[in-house]
Amino acid sequence: MNSENLIETTRFYVEQKMAGDGSGHDWWHIYRVWSISKKLAQEEGADQTTTELAALLHDIADWKFNDGDETAGPKKAADWLSKNNADIKLIEQVCEIISTLSYKGAGVATPMKTIEGQVVQDADRLDAIGALGIARTFAYGGNKNRIIYHPDEPPVMHESFEHYKSNKGHTVNHFYEKLLLLKDRMNTQSAKNIAEQRHQFMQDYLNQFLKEWNGDA
Repeated sequence: MNSENLIETTRFYVEQKMAGDGSGHDWWHIYRVWSISKKLAQEEGADQTTTELAALLHDIADWKFNDGDETAGPKKAADWLSKNNADIKLIEQVCEIISTLSYKGAGVATPMKTIEGQVVQDADRLDAIGALGIARTFAYGGNKNRIIYHPDEPPVMHESFEHYKSNKGHTVNHFYEKLLLLKDRMNTQSAKNIAEQRHQFMQDYLNQFLKEWNGDA
């Protein structure tokens, strides 16, 4: 199967599998990450096939929905690509990106080894901030039955992935524990440029949220 057909077959597979998700990790999240990845790959000179496949498969079995199992995603991606006779080197590259992609806490570094990995990580993080990021954060909080906000529960800057995974805090804390930190964790200049405005939008939103919470607006 050539690259174009493999990408299209994978797109159809992921769309069918993720269509009914209500946590903010649905097909349209994948679609946006895929679309942004393609643009960043062109601007940054990354390999399109590796980038697109990693973007399409990056949430195929997210640890958050697989009892914290970090290996679930890479395994499922490898099974799918092997089933479709993808080159072993390509499979390894895609799975390496998927295994390293996720945010793991404020105090945990997640460096990507390749420009393709940097591009997909940036695209995923861009979809976690701004207006869409706000919508997805509250969708995920509702999916996990978390309260919106509690003024007596401050954010926690998690120093390990295990600590981050066990976090049960309210949804607004997630902005301070992750989303507002992403702007400075973008890899590529292309993504950094996009992140500036989205970051500011979140800050403006939180300022308004807290004013309304306190009855000041």
